[in-house]
Amino acid sequence: MNQDSYSSDQPTGQDPLVLLKTLQLLWTKQELGKLKEEIRRGFARLEDPLAGLLAMLESSSDWKGKGHSLGYCITTELQLWIKAHPAVPQSGTKLKKLQARVLGMLSQCPANLLDPLISIYQLHTADRNYLLEHVSHLYLQGNYKEAAILSIKLKLQPDQDVEKMCTPLLLQDKANLVEEYVAEYPELQRKLLQTLDMWCEPSFNIRDIIRPYQGLSKYNPEKFNRRVLSKLIFRLLERFNVDSALCPNVINQRHLRTLNYLFYKRFVEKTMTEENWADHIQSTVGENRWLQAHLVQSLLRHCDARGAARWAQHCQVPPEMLPQAVAEELQKLHIQDRVEEVTKADNYEASKKKDYYQLPIPRENIHFLQTWEETLQCWEKVLQAGQVVGVDMEWKPSFGMVGKPRVALLQLALKDEVFLLDLPRLLKQAEAEGEKEKLPHFIQMLYSDAAITKLGYGMSGDLSSLAATCSALKDTEKQMLGVVDLLAVDKQLQWGKDSRKVDGLSPEHSHEERGVRQPEKGLSLLVQHVLGKPLDKTEQLSNWEKRPLREEQILYAASDAYCLLEIYERLCKDPESFGLGSDLTESLVGKQSKKPRAKKQLNKQEAPSPSGQEFQGPRTEPSRPPAPISPQEFSVVCDNMLQGLGRYLRCLGVDVRLLDNEDDHRKAAELRSQVGEGRCFSVNCSQKAKEQALQVLKHFNVQVSLGDIFSRCQVCNCNKYLKVSRERMKQLVESSRQVSGEHSAGCPGSQSCSVTVPVCDTAQPGCTPHSEQAEGTDQCRAAMGLAGDTVLQVTAIPPGVLDRAELTDFYCCTCCGKVFWEGSHFGRIVSQFQDVLVASGNTQSFYELS
Repeated sequence: MNQDSYSSDQPTGQDPLVLLKTLQLLWTKQELGKLKEEIRRGFARLEDPLAGLLAMLESSSDWKGKGHSLGYCITTELQLWIKAHPAVPQSGTKLKKLQARVLGMLSQCPANLLDPLISIYQLHTADRNYLLEHVSHLYLQGNYKEAAILSIKLKLQPDQDVEKMCTPLLLQDKANLVEEYVAEYPELQRKLLQTLDMWCEPSFNIRDIIRPYQGLSKYNPEKFNRRVLSKLIFRLLERFNVDSALCPNVINQRHLRTLNYLFYKRFVEKTMTEENWADHIQSTVGENRWLQAHLVQSLLRHCDARGAARWAQHCQVPPEMLPQAVAEELQKLHIQDRVEEVTKADNYEASKKKDYYQLPIPRENIHFLQTWEETLQCWEKVLQAGQVVGVDMEWKPSFGMVGKPRVALLQLALKDEVFLLDLPRLLKQAEAEGEKEKLPHFIQMLYSDAAITKLGYGMSGDLSSLAATCSALKDTEKQMLGVVDLLAVDKQLQWGKDSRKVDGLSPEHSHEERGVRQPEKGLSLLVQHVLGKPLDKTEQLSNWEKRPLREEQILYAASDAYCLLEIYERLCKDPESFGLGSDLTESLVGKQSKKPRAKKQLNKQEAPSPSGQEFQGPRTEPSRPPAPISPQEFSVVCDNMLQGLGRYLRCLGVDVRLLDNEDDHRKAAELRSQVGEGRCFSVNCSQKAKEQALQVLKHFNVQVSLGDIFSRCQVCNCNKYLKVSRERMKQLVESSRQVSGEHSAGCPGSQSCSVTVPVCDTAQPGCTPHSEQAEGTDQCRAAMGLAGDTVLQVTAIPPGVLDRAELTDFYCCTCCGKVFWEGSHFGRIVSQFQDVLVASGNTQSFYELS
């Protein structure tokens, strides 16, 4: 008789626990072949194999271990055995009892056992209300992760409250599980996004969400704030392709950051023209009254009431929403259809020609093409063997919004003329005529023709945006031949030692100094080195989707493409003077045609990918270990995905520039395009921030001493402090509370009432601050004046700290006004980095390590 068959005349009733002992012995001996054979024979002898499996799992702890366990082996073998013996599956009351038993085990199951057990015991057929009740019981016990995973496996999400299920997961930093929870249900995705957006409403108190879950394990309140929520919302919007209009609060906050950035570019950095700035302001603010009110307030700060009134009139802001000064000015203005053009007060336009690169071809040789008939004439000239073509693309800046940018303008420059292709209109026209492939076909012909030399700067980024614009062009980069990316050439060129210094936004330089003339970078810097004058980049951040294009935009777009031809010609004429090989064409076109690039290059409007974060540090020679340097000599820029690394380095005294969501992330891309070999370091993003910091210190041979720790403000990166005695600080706190009390009636709801208190202490540069900092944004903030109108925050210091006898002094950042004092964090940092600390003349800190 075949022992693997299942029939009623077989000997039955074997004790499953006896079988388990046999299996455990074989598992210990690692006799897997005999083990599987014994499992199959054993199940054939059991009167009820399904009940027998549960008995074995309940009596053994082995199955609870992660990975490949005996329990996993037994369970998966039973699953296979059942497929060969269809008479085994049960139904009715007996199956319900088994389902109840297995449900009690699932919350303790390793992940690899869930699917086999759900399949074996047919849990998808169980009563849905019973399953929901079980999951609810898990939730009430605080097993939020287990409740969510079981809901996903049993597809119970449509019958659950998405906010209730996901809130504790978000508090425990399990956003990935939340994404999985809603992944298959568009309606739940929308509900989740609406809930998250509601939490980002300015008047919403996020503590109301946190309060019921204070006892959560692995709960990290620092990771649950509006900034983190904002990032999550934008990631979900993009992943699930949901209309961003569903999340007005987070979109408004992003638009507000864009608004602030535009004011910085126009009035502080002074690198945007009035027309360009006005285009972006209009598209950013639109008809949103909330943003319009912020616009008027910002105009009042940077301009005057008359300028604010003109925009209020243009946006048709109701007078009752306006500050009194603006409302009064509005009454004096004549009704107009549009914002009055502001005459440029400076003589910028007059000096532009002598300061910047100018097109050497007449204006009539620049053609703006919007019809297919016009474009055919362009292609006849471009697609000729031996032709050299400068290629560039423009798109509307996204300012961090969802999705990849779509190309709005394609520029093709030949020796005597430049063609500007209105890509959106041409694609739309071709689609309307039923020939949507013809424009992509010509673009592919251009890039794949080895007989035509294509010049670009950061071509990979351009092609990525081109693929986002037209899916038919997604493989263009793989097929291209005869291309020269001048970004790659730029990296080979040997400039002078100080010629590539980039503005690091250091605190030593005032906004006014930076606003006079911005350092050149990227293509503009290359043009300056090779052709003598930089590009005028004031139109770089234009709204390239708006039609008609302004004359300044047309000239800028043509210059960006045509300058590539002149650079290439100059380099080919005298490559040796630029440190290049004698046969430039062969070395560049030949090599790059065969293998375009192993690494994607970042270009003018593309931020670094989160999956491969990069980090800029001082230049080192890759051929030998770098010379030891101190943290004071080490300056870095970290992208927003490396903020944890940046904070650790700053704690160790390193000068760190942290890019935030509000920053223009092209700064990182432009820095990457300019730094030399060994200066741009790719950080392993799978590591924790501390390990990343150790990796960076080792790579650049940074020698950290005790005196370096906390020698910089952790908040603003400043390295100068004001030393204030405890007695003096008590006086300041008491005085500021009195002043705050006197003014509290006049500023209801305010969170930042500041008063100035005279200070007699002098700044102590180089003092190492404490490891604790004053917090308390919900209180009125008393302050004492420092140099440069910086206010020193003092009321945020908890009263108990001022009573500590061991604290004799406080250290106050002279840049941002934060107050620090000696604490235990110093000891923790020393402990974490003790392997890389070096002995120095300053072997003792004013801290006493406990």
